[in-house]
Amino acid sequence: MVLQYAKWPEIQWMSDDAGWKEAKTITAGVDIGTTSAQAAVVADGQLAAYAGIRAGTDFRKTADEVMALALGASGITLERLSAVGATGFGKRNAAFATESLDEVSCHGKGARFIYGSEVTTVVDLGAQTVTAIKLYEWDRVWDFAMNDICATGMGRNIEMVCDLLHVPIGEIGEYSLDLGGKPDPEPVSTTCYNYAGTETMGLFRPEFRGDTLNGNEICASHLFAVAWRVLGVIGKLQSLEPGDIKVEGKLGFTGGLAHNAGVTRRIERELDTTALTSEYDPMLAGAIGAALLVLPEAAERGGVR
Repeated sequence: MVLQYAKWPEIQWMSDDAGWKEAKTITAGVDIGTTSAQAAVVADGQLAAYAGIRAGTDFRKTADEVMALALGASGITLERLSAVGATGFGKRNAAFATESLDEVSCHGKGARFIYGSEVTTVVDLGAQTVTAIKLYEWDRVWDFAMNDICATGMGRNIEMVCDLLHVPIGEIGEYSLDLGGKPDPEPVSTTCYNYAGTETMGLFRPEFRGDTLNGNEICASHLFAVAWRVLGVIGKLQSLEPGDIKVEGKLGFTGGLAHNAGVTRRIERELDTTALTSEYDPMLAGAIGAALLVLPEAAERGGVR
């Protein structure tokens, strides 16, 4: 059996409360990303079920599969849903969706559901993109910023390191923090992910360096660079020098890399803050937000737009 170190495990959950199936309004949201897809079912504003799978090359098939997994054996069919919102890179492939939604609005709304009204800065850490979102005290987006083209693909690069070092993607963050009391090594390229990948490969070749890094340090060097590029995106939300980057209010992470402590803790360290935590999986934010934004009352007031 070939181990897939870079693959997140499939997730599925459904509320034990059978009453949600008789809810007045049931909506769903799907978030079709480049490497993973999530679906969430919301009954009268409450999370009732969700699922998450690895995204395949056929986004339409992925959308169908993750939606079916979320509905599970509930007996609820797509026809029973009042509306379905789709977001993410492959959102146009969700043929069953009734509305296509932008990722910023969905992650803003989903983060408010996951972390509560305290969260004012949301950082969506995806496989290809990073988005920093600033929210008003009420449910509307104030401002947002995204990475430039040179910083795309950061999540993909981490998957590459996982496979090379045979470290599961769910463990690489903690692995990079286990440095035996030593400080972080110098990061690889903090500008371009292509350069970062090449430089990381060079760390495996000690003849090109004056010192030798072990596996933990190689991960630390790579993830420190990822964290630094994310900080640059957060800095776009304010007119401050890079060394003065900070967040006002509470910070919340969404997306797959929100699970990577090697990235999130280094961001927290540089910002001198502690991000909010929740019982909900931050990877579900986009799907939950999409499900909430297609609720009739959300459409009436404009949602997080």
